[in-house]
Amino acid sequence: MKSLKFTFFAAIALFLSFAVNAQTNEKSAEPSQITWNEDSYNFGEIEKGVPASHEFTFKNTTDQTILITNVKASCGCTATKNTKTPIKQGETGSITATYNARNPGNFNKSVTVTTNDSEVKKVLRIKGKVVATEDASAPVKGSKQ
Repeated sequence: MKSLKFTFFAAIALFLSFAVNAQTNEKSAEPSQITWNEDSYNFGEIEKGVPASHEFTFKNTTDQTILITNVKASCGCTATKNTKTPIKQGETGSITATYNARNPGNFNKSVTVTTNDSEVKKVLRIKGKVVATEDASAPVKGSKQ
């Protein structure tokens, strides 16, 4: 009878430890508590054909190790690179967004970041204007050569 009681209580203790562990590993519906230095960047005017990059940095100010689980750009014209290793409490990480300045005109793009500590995604923004530079060797409109 003693062994039956012991087995019963051991089973309950094991079940409760799994339930508590499952709750602590769930993602939060609150935004991640990592601290970003900035969440938007304006390149201003950039030259057509010259890719422009900006590094967004953050510090892990949470009480757990952070892992960037996904980084997605809003279009194929923006490439991303990010810290792949786990970021411990107090350490820093980064996301680099590189815009392909192929077409002249204004742009406003986003990069969406997902981390292991929150279901809420962080949106980083880059914007600017691509300007075409005049080619000095090209004939000027209306001139004779």
